[in-house]
Amino acid sequence: MRIAILSRNENLYSTRRLKEAGEARDHKVDIIDTLHCYMDITKSRPAVRYNGKELPYYDAVIPRIGASITFYGTAVVRQFEMMGTFCVNESVAISRSRDKLRSLQLLSRKDVGLPRTGFANKPDNIKDLIKNVGGAPVVVKLLEGTQGIGVVLADTNKAAEAIVEAFMGLKANILVQEFVKEAGGADIRCFVVGNKVVAAMKRQGAEGDFRSNLHRGGSATLIKLSKEERATAVKAANVMGLNVCGVDILQSSNGPVVMEVNSSPGLEGIEQATGKDVAGLIYDFIETNAKPNKTRTRGKG
Repeated sequence: MRIAILSRNENLYSTRRLKEAGEARDHKVDIIDTLHCYMDITKSRPAVRYNGKELPYYDAVIPRIGASITFYGTAVVRQFEMMGTFCVNESVAISRSRDKLRSLQLLSRKDVGLPRTGFANKPDNIKDLIKNVGGAPVVVKLLEGTQGIGVVLADTNKAAEAIVEAFMGLKANILVQEFVKEAGGADIRCFVVGNKVVAAMKRQGAEGDFRSNLHRGGSATLIKLSKEERATAVKAANVMGLNVCGVDILQSSNGPVVMEVNSSPGLEGIEQATGKDVAGLIYDFIETNAKPNKTRTRGKG
């Protein structure tokens, strides 16, 4: 098969692993810089051009679209969909998961466990916003934040009010969520491929930090999921419409709650923590499902 990986950096661990895993199976794998693609949308036959040439037909595309280029990246994926190419994650699903508010609303509608969450831009009553999610301690998040950036824990109601006011002063959209104390600064990353959790790890935040992101000094260990945790991760992926994703779960007293669904999950931490060939499992999915014109949206989203 001929496969394209859309990635801005060919030296990233995840990009390198996907290329190596594909070539080990005798696939022809090209790494394409997403921002250097340009689209021919003036003809009846859609095409993607790159380095002055029209790209060849690919059996499958693996999008590795960073949060900072979501708008253009999903447009490129949509162009491949219009060409009938099988995209591991479709443009609509990527856009859906990147919008934190929309993703939480969709998960809520399908009864997926979530922490109590409030969303605001210019709340008339900040005290009520905080009270509505259970009061301090609360977590205040920038809607556009990634990798733990723009996430603040407020221990008291006064501190929470001050943080919300500060973010409002920056004209930022924010989420206010209950703090799940029993999680102990840890979360679970479930790696979903197709309709199955293929690997899972527990991420523990660095000492003194409630955020468990590996980018912020957290550590990762192998974990055995409960049946409920596994079902929650698969359901969250299905609601988002993602075939490959990372679902971040907190263990609360009310059962597993979903914090985020990541459409471009990193492979390094999960492969090292579990010892599993996650990149190879992604190719298992591609080999089974990649067929011409199988993309559901065909660029309509």
